[in-house]
Amino acid sequence: MNIPADLKYTKGDNWVRVEGGTATVGLSDYALEQLSDIVDVELPKVGQALKQGERYGGVESVKAASDLYLALSGTISAVNDRLTKAPETMNADGYGAGWLIKFTIDSAAELGALMDAAAYVRYCEERQH
Repeated sequence: MNIPADLKYTKGDNWVRVEGGTATVGLSDYALEQLSDIVDVELPKVGQALKQGERYGGVESVKAASDLYLALSGTISAVNDRLTKAPETMNADGYGAGWLIKFTIDSAAELGALMDAAAYVRYCEERQH
């Protein structure tokens, strides 16, 4: 399981890369392993404003369908349209070309609710027992 130390994580198995006032989000290696092969991705519209914890999309795999929830309040600034035509990109490069959305962060204070890599690894291990 690849859990990069420079990212933050949510209990919904999203990774979050914060650069200035913008966040890029994708699904963690753990989530992608659990879901297996991604076959469909539903993404929000650019410009959509969402609160922390609100549903922003979904993914469907050969095993299950899962809703996606926003890690931090913000406004969608970009979506990875490539995933609608090639959802398998998420499995091949989940931390790179397989990113889902980018958004401007409304409140940096919400960053405290995210887990660092070590806490996320412990969270994943707890769920495996």
